[in-house]
Amino acid sequence: MAEPQNRSEFRRLPDLASRALGATVMYANDEFFADAHNLIAPSPAAHDPAAFGARGKIYDGWETRRRRTPGEDFVIVRLAVPGVVRGVNVDTAHFKGNFPPFASVEATTLLGYPSLDEVRAAEWTTLIDKADLDGDSANVLAVAAPDRIVTHVRLTIHPDGGVARFRVYGEVVPDPRRLGCRVDLGALVHGGLVEECSNMFFSSPSNVLTPGRAQVMSDGWETARRRDDGNDWLIVRLAAPGVLREVVIDTSRFVGNAPGWARLSDAETGTHLLPRIALLPDTEHRFRLAPADPVRLARLDVYPDGGISRLRLNGEIPAELHEPITRRWLDLLPASQAAALAREEFFG
Repeated sequence: MAEPQNRSEFRRLPDLASRALGATVMYANDEFFADAHNLIAPSPAAHDPAAFGARGKIYDGWETRRRRTPGEDFVIVRLAVPGVVRGVNVDTAHFKGNFPPFASVEATTLLGYPSLDEVRAAEWTTLIDKADLDGDSANVLAVAAPDRIVTHVRLTIHPDGGVARFRVYGEVVPDPRRLGCRVDLGALVHGGLVEECSNMFFSSPSNVLTPGRAQVMSDGWETARRRDDGNDWLIVRLAAPGVLREVVIDTSRFVGNAPGWARLSDAETGTHLLPRIALLPDTEHRFRLAPADPVRLARLDVYPDGGISRLRLNGEIPAELHEPITRRWLDLLPASQAAALAREEFFG
Protein backbone atom coordinates (compact mmCIF):
# COMPACT_ATOMS: atom_id res chain seq x y z
CA MET A 1 0.00 0.00 0.00
CA ALA A 2 1.41 3.41 -0.95
CA GLU A 3 2.21 5.83 1.87
CA PRO A 4 -0.67 8.30 2.38
CA GLN A 5 0.08 11.72 0.96
CA ASN A 6 -1.85 13.85 3.41
CA ARG A 7 -3.43 13.79 6.82
CA SER A 8 -6.93 12.96 5.68
CA GLU A 9 -5.63 9.86 3.89
CA PHE A 10 -3.83 8.27 6.85
CA ARG A 11 -6.84 8.87 9.10
CA ARG A 12 -8.68 6.34 6.93
CA LEU A 13 -6.32 3.65 8.20
CA PRO A 14 -7.12 1.55 11.29
CA ASP A 15 -6.40 2.98 14.73
CA LEU A 16 -3.84 0.43 15.91
CA ALA A 17 -4.05 1.83 19.46
CA SER A 18 -7.79 1.19 19.80
CA ARG A 19 -9.02 -1.04 22.60
CA ALA A 20 -11.68 -2.23 20.13
CA LEU A 21 -8.92 -3.98 18.16
CA GLY A 22 -7.08 -5.26 21.23
CA ALA A 23 -4.57 -2.55 22.19
CA THR A 24 -3.72 -1.89 25.83
CA VAL A 25 -1.99 0.70 27.98
CA MET A 26 1.03 -1.03 29.53
CA TYR A 27 2.35 1.80 31.68
CA ALA A 28 1.92 5.45 32.60
CA ASN A 29 4.35 7.25 34.88
CA ASP A 30 1.53 9.38 36.31
CA GLU A 31 -2.27 9.33 36.07
CA PHE A 32 -3.18 11.26 39.20
CA PHE A 33 -6.30 12.96 37.82
CA ALA A 34 -7.48 10.58 35.08
CA ASP A 35 -6.73 7.00 34.00
CA ALA A 36 -4.41 6.53 31.02
CA HIS A 37 -6.58 3.65 29.76
CA ASN A 38 -9.12 6.26 28.66
CA LEU A 39 -6.69 7.22 25.88
CA ILE A 40 -7.48 4.14 23.81
CA ALA A 41 -11.26 4.05 24.21
CA PRO A 42 -12.82 3.77 20.73
CA SER A 43 -15.56 6.32 21.41
CA PRO A 44 -15.05 10.10 21.35
CA ALA A 45 -14.29 11.69 24.69
CA ALA A 46 -17.37 12.64 26.72
CA HIS A 47 -17.56 15.67 28.99
CA ASP A 48 -19.76 16.66 31.90
CA PRO A 49 -18.93 20.20 33.09
CA ALA A 50 -20.54 19.47 36.47
CA ALA A 51 -18.62 16.24 37.19
CA PHE A 52 -16.13 16.62 40.05
CA GLY A 53 -14.51 14.05 42.31
CA ALA A 54 -12.25 14.02 45.34
CA ARG A 55 -9.23 14.97 43.19
CA GLY A 56 -10.96 17.67 41.18
CA LYS A 57 -12.56 17.86 37.74
CA ILE A 58 -13.34 14.46 36.19
CA TYR A 59 -12.13 14.13 32.60
CA ASP A 60 -12.63 11.36 30.07
CA GLY A 61 -8.96 11.10 29.19
CA TRP A 62 -5.50 10.88 30.76
CA GLU A 63 -4.42 13.69 33.05
CA THR A 64 -1.26 13.98 35.13
CA ARG A 65 -0.57 16.24 38.11
CA ARG A 66 1.16 19.59 37.75
CA ARG A 67 4.93 19.07 37.64
CA ARG A 68 7.08 20.94 40.16
CA THR A 69 10.31 19.25 39.05
CA PRO A 70 12.06 18.95 35.66
CA GLY A 71 10.92 16.17 33.35
CA GLU A 72 7.86 15.06 31.41
CA ASP A 73 5.10 12.48 31.58
CA PHE A 74 4.65 9.49 29.31
CA VAL A 75 2.49 6.49 28.56
CA ILE A 76 3.33 3.23 26.74
CA VAL A 77 0.72 1.58 24.53
CA ARG A 78 1.00 -1.93 23.11
CA LEU A 79 -0.59 -1.81 19.68
CA ALA A 80 -3.39 -4.23 18.88
CA VAL A 81 -1.36 -5.64 16.01
CA PRO A 82 2.10 -4.83 14.59
CA GLY A 83 2.05 -2.29 11.77
CA VAL A 84 3.67 0.64 10.01
CA VAL A 85 2.54 3.84 11.73
CA ARG A 86 1.61 6.63 9.34
CA GLY A 87 0.27 9.26 11.71
CA VAL A 88 -1.27 9.98 15.11
CA ASN A 89 -3.93 12.12 16.70
CA VAL A 90 -3.10 13.53 20.13
CA ASP A 91 -6.64 14.62 20.88
CA THR A 92 -6.95 17.17 23.71
CA ALA A 93 -10.76 17.40 23.54
CA HIS A 94 -12.18 19.28 26.57
CA PHE A 95 -8.72 20.01 27.98
CA LYS A 96 -8.44 23.80 27.73
CA GLY A 97 -6.39 25.22 30.59
CA ASN A 98 -4.67 21.96 31.39
CA PHE A 99 -3.49 20.48 28.08
CA PRO A 100 0.23 19.79 27.42
CA PRO A 101 1.86 22.35 25.13
CA PHE A 102 4.00 19.74 23.38
CA ALA A 103 4.08 16.01 22.65
CA SER A 104 6.43 13.51 21.03
CA VAL A 105 5.98 9.88 19.95
CA GLU A 106 8.49 7.03 19.88
CA ALA A 107 8.22 3.38 18.86
CA THR A 108 9.85 0.02 19.40
CA THR A 109 9.49 -3.48 17.96
CA LEU A 110 9.23 -6.51 20.22
CA LEU A 111 7.28 -9.42 18.76
CA GLY A 112 5.49 -11.91 20.96
CA TYR A 113 4.52 -11.07 24.52
CA PRO A 114 7.33 -9.06 26.11
CA SER A 115 7.07 -8.01 29.75
CA LEU A 116 6.81 -4.39 30.83
CA ASP A 117 10.44 -4.46 31.96
CA GLU A 118 11.53 -5.68 28.53
CA VAL A 119 9.47 -3.00 26.79
CA ARG A 120 10.80 -0.18 28.97
CA ALA A 121 14.38 -1.35 28.40
CA ALA A 122 13.96 -1.66 24.62
CA GLU A 123 15.60 0.58 22.02
CA TRP A 124 13.14 3.33 21.03
CA THR A 125 13.17 5.35 17.83
CA THR A 126 11.45 8.66 17.14
CA LEU A 127 8.28 8.72 15.07
CA ILE A 128 7.31 12.33 15.82
CA ASP A 129 9.64 14.94 17.26
CA LYS A 130 8.45 17.32 19.97
CA ALA A 131 5.45 19.02 18.36
CA ASP A 132 3.19 21.90 19.39
CA LEU A 133 -0.28 21.00 20.64
CA ASP A 134 -3.49 23.02 20.79
CA GLY A 135 -6.00 22.65 23.57
CA ASP A 136 -9.45 21.16 23.04
CA SER A 137 -8.35 20.05 19.56
CA ALA A 138 -7.52 17.09 17.36
CA ASN A 139 -3.75 17.42 16.95
CA VAL A 140 -3.13 15.32 13.84
CA LEU A 141 0.56 14.64 13.21
CA ALA A 142 2.11 12.78 10.28
CA VAL A 143 5.02 10.35 10.67
CA ALA A 144 8.03 11.04 8.48
CA ALA A 145 10.21 8.17 9.78
CA PRO A 146 11.21 5.30 7.43
CA ASP A 147 8.78 2.40 7.10
CA ARG A 148 9.17 -0.09 9.91
CA ILE A 149 6.88 -2.50 11.73
CA VAL A 150 6.34 -1.37 15.31
CA THR A 151 4.59 -3.10 18.20
CA HIS A 152 4.65 -0.50 21.00
CA VAL A 153 4.47 3.29 21.04
CA ARG A 154 5.39 5.79 23.73
CA LEU A 155 3.54 9.10 23.94
CA THR A 156 5.42 11.75 25.90
CA ILE A 157 3.76 15.00 26.92
CA HIS A 158 5.94 17.99 27.76
CA PRO A 159 5.81 18.65 30.65
CA ASP A 160 2.40 17.50 31.98
CA GLY A 161 -1.36 17.91 31.48
CA GLY A 162 -4.28 16.08 29.92
CA VAL A 163 -4.95 14.21 26.67
CA ALA A 164 -8.39 12.81 25.87
CA ARG A 165 -7.59 10.23 23.18
CA PHE A 166 -4.48 8.90 21.46
CA ARG A 167 -5.04 7.48 17.97
CA VAL A 168 -2.28 5.66 16.11
CA TYR A 169 -3.16 5.26 12.43
CA GLY A 170 -1.22 2.62 10.56
CA GLU A 171 -1.01 -0.08 7.97
CA VAL A 172 -1.26 -3.60 9.34
CA VAL A 173 1.45 -5.75 7.79
CA PRO A 174 0.20 -9.35 7.66
CA ASP A 175 2.21 -11.72 9.81
CA PRO A 176 2.67 -14.80 7.57
CA ARG A 177 2.63 -17.05 10.62
CA ARG A 178 -1.02 -16.11 11.16
CA LEU A 179 -2.17 -16.62 7.59
CA GLY A 180 -1.99 -20.39 7.36
CA CYS A 181 -5.03 -22.60 6.74
CA ARG A 182 -8.43 -20.87 6.64
CA VAL A 183 -8.47 -17.36 8.07
CA ASP A 184 -10.55 -14.18 7.87
CA LEU A 185 -8.70 -12.36 5.10
CA GLY A 186 -10.80 -9.23 5.54
CA ALA A 187 -10.07 -8.73 9.25
CA LEU A 188 -8.37 -5.46 10.19
CA VAL A 189 -6.05 -7.34 12.54
CA HIS A 190 -4.79 -9.43 9.59
CA GLY A 191 -4.35 -6.46 7.27
CA GLY A 192 -7.76 -6.16 5.60
CA LEU A 193 -9.01 -2.66 4.83
CA VAL A 194 -12.12 -1.00 3.45
CA GLU A 195 -10.96 0.54 0.18
CA GLU A 196 -14.19 2.30 -0.84
CA CYS A 197 -17.85 2.49 0.10
CA SER A 198 -20.96 4.12 -1.30
CA ASN A 199 -22.18 5.75 1.92
CA MET A 200 -21.15 6.01 5.58
CA PHE A 201 -23.73 8.44 6.89
CA PHE A 202 -24.38 6.83 10.28
CA SER A 203 -21.18 4.87 10.95
CA SER A 204 -17.89 3.80 9.42
CA PRO A 205 -17.70 0.74 7.15
CA SER A 206 -14.37 -0.21 8.78
CA ASN A 207 -16.35 -1.29 11.84
CA VAL A 208 -17.47 -4.43 10.04
CA LEU A 209 -13.88 -5.72 9.95
CA THR A 210 -13.21 -5.34 13.69
CA PRO A 211 -12.97 -8.28 16.13
CA GLY A 212 -15.87 -9.65 18.15
CA ARG A 213 -19.61 -9.11 17.90
CA ALA A 214 -21.19 -5.67 17.73
CA GLN A 215 -22.64 -4.42 21.01
CA VAL A 216 -24.78 -1.63 19.52
CA MET A 217 -25.76 -0.47 16.02
CA SER A 218 -23.01 2.16 15.93
CA ASP A 219 -20.44 -0.68 16.16
CA GLY A 220 -21.34 -1.62 12.57
CA TRP A 221 -21.80 0.12 9.20
CA GLU A 222 -25.08 1.86 8.43
CA THR A 223 -25.97 3.92 5.39
CA ALA A 224 -28.53 6.67 4.91
CA ARG A 225 -31.97 5.73 3.56
CA ARG A 226 -31.88 5.62 -0.22
CA ARG A 227 -34.54 7.48 -2.19
CA ASP A 228 -33.42 6.30 -5.64
CA ASP A 229 -33.13 3.03 -7.56
CA GLY A 230 -29.53 2.29 -6.54
CA ASN A 231 -27.98 0.26 -3.75
CA ASP A 232 -25.13 0.61 -1.26
CA TRP A 233 -21.84 -1.24 -1.32
CA LEU A 234 -18.33 -1.50 0.10
CA ILE A 235 -15.04 -2.86 -1.23
CA VAL A 236 -12.57 -4.67 1.03
CA ARG A 237 -8.92 -5.04 0.15
CA LEU A 238 -7.95 -8.41 1.59
CA ALA A 239 -4.87 -8.90 3.74
CA ALA A 240 -3.48 -10.91 0.81
CA PRO A 241 -5.00 -12.37 -2.35
CA GLY A 242 -6.78 -15.56 -1.41
CA VAL A 243 -9.41 -18.11 -2.35
CA LEU A 244 -12.57 -17.26 -0.41
CA ARG A 245 -14.53 -20.22 0.95
CA GLU A 246 -17.12 -18.62 3.24
CA VAL A 247 -18.65 -15.23 3.92
CA VAL A 248 -20.30 -14.18 7.17
CA ILE A 249 -22.75 -11.30 6.87
CA ASP A 250 -23.89 -10.34 10.34
CA THR A 251 -26.91 -8.04 10.74
CA SER A 252 -26.93 -8.32 14.55
CA ARG A 253 -28.27 -5.16 16.26
CA PHE A 254 -29.96 -4.08 13.02
CA VAL A 255 -33.62 -4.96 13.51
CA GLY A 256 -35.69 -2.48 11.53
CA ASN A 257 -32.89 -1.26 9.31
CA ALA A 258 -31.04 -4.34 7.99
CA PRO A 259 -30.60 -4.71 4.21
CA GLY A 260 -33.12 -6.94 2.46
CA TRP A 261 -30.53 -8.69 0.27
CA ALA A 262 -26.78 -8.92 -0.33
CA ARG A 263 -24.34 -10.08 -3.01
CA LEU A 264 -20.57 -10.70 -2.93
CA SER A 265 -18.30 -10.41 -5.95
CA ASP A 266 -14.70 -9.95 -7.06
CA ALA A 267 -14.43 -6.16 -7.40
CA GLU A 268 -11.77 -6.43 -10.11
CA THR A 269 -13.24 -9.10 -12.38
CA GLY A 270 -16.94 -8.85 -11.52
CA THR A 271 -17.10 -12.60 -10.83
CA HIS A 272 -20.03 -13.45 -8.56
CA LEU A 273 -18.88 -15.24 -5.41
CA LEU A 274 -22.30 -15.20 -3.75
CA PRO A 275 -25.39 -14.46 -5.85
CA ARG A 276 -27.95 -11.98 -4.56
CA ILE A 277 -29.49 -13.59 -1.49
CA ALA A 278 -32.08 -12.56 1.10
CA LEU A 279 -30.98 -11.44 4.56
CA LEU A 280 -32.80 -11.47 7.89
CA PRO A 281 -32.62 -8.74 10.52
CA ASP A 282 -30.49 -9.24 13.64
CA THR A 283 -28.94 -12.48 12.32
CA GLU A 284 -25.46 -13.86 11.70
CA HIS A 285 -25.63 -15.38 8.18
CA ARG A 286 -22.99 -17.89 7.01
CA PHE A 287 -22.79 -18.72 3.31
CA ARG A 288 -20.46 -21.13 1.51
CA LEU A 289 -18.94 -19.63 -1.62
CA ALA A 290 -18.60 -21.08 -5.08
CA PRO A 291 -15.01 -22.03 -6.08
CA ALA A 292 -13.18 -19.14 -7.74
CA ASP A 293 -9.72 -17.76 -8.47
CA PRO A 294 -7.85 -15.80 -5.76
CA VAL A 295 -9.48 -12.48 -4.92
CA ARG A 296 -7.67 -9.27 -3.99
CA LEU A 297 -10.65 -6.90 -3.71
CA ALA A 298 -14.02 -8.20 -2.52
CA ARG A 299 -17.19 -6.17 -3.11
CA LEU A 300 -20.27 -6.52 -0.92
CA ASP A 301 -23.49 -5.05 -2.33
CA VAL A 302 -26.44 -4.56 0.01
CA TYR A 303 -29.94 -3.91 -1.32
CA PRO A 304 -31.13 -1.29 -1.17
CA ASP A 305 -29.52 0.19 1.96
CA GLY A 306 -29.29 -0.36 5.71
CA GLY A 307 -26.73 -1.69 8.14
CA ILE A 308 -24.58 -4.73 8.89
CA SER A 309 -22.49 -5.23 12.00
CA ARG A 310 -19.75 -7.56 10.77
CA LEU A 311 -18.35 -9.02 7.54
CA ARG A 312 -16.05 -12.06 7.61
CA LEU A 313 -14.27 -13.21 4.46
CA ASN A 314 -12.84 -16.61 5.30
CA GLY A 315 -10.42 -18.26 2.90
CA GLU A 316 -6.92 -19.53 2.20
CA ILE A 317 -3.85 -18.05 0.58
CA PRO A 318 -2.39 -20.27 -2.17
CA ALA A 319 1.07 -21.60 -1.32
CA GLU A 320 2.68 -19.78 -4.25
CA LEU A 321 1.55 -16.39 -2.83
CA HIS A 322 3.06 -16.84 0.62
CA GLU A 323 6.66 -15.98 -0.31
CA PRO A 324 6.12 -12.26 -1.14
CA ILE A 325 4.03 -11.81 2.03
CA THR A 326 6.81 -13.32 4.15
CA ARG A 327 9.51 -11.33 2.38
CA ARG A 328 7.76 -7.98 2.91
CA TRP A 329 7.12 -8.73 6.58
CA LEU A 330 10.77 -9.62 7.19
CA ASP A 331 11.97 -6.56 5.26
CA LEU A 332 10.00 -4.25 7.58
CA LEU A 333 11.28 -5.79 10.81
CA PRO A 334 14.48 -4.69 12.58
CA ALA A 335 17.37 -6.58 10.99
CA SER A 336 18.24 -8.61 14.10
CA GLN A 337 14.67 -9.87 14.57
CA ALA A 338 14.23 -10.58 10.86
CA ALA A 339 17.43 -12.66 10.81
CA ALA A 340 16.33 -14.69 13.83
CA LEU A 341 12.88 -15.35 12.38
CA ALA A 342 14.28 -16.27 8.96
CA ARG A 343 16.15 -19.11 10.62
CA GLU A 344 12.96 -20.56 12.09
CA GLU A 345 11.70 -23.82 10.62
CA PHE A 346 8.44 -22.04 9.71
CA PHE A 347 10.24 -20.20 6.91
CA GLY A 348 12.09 -23.21 5.67
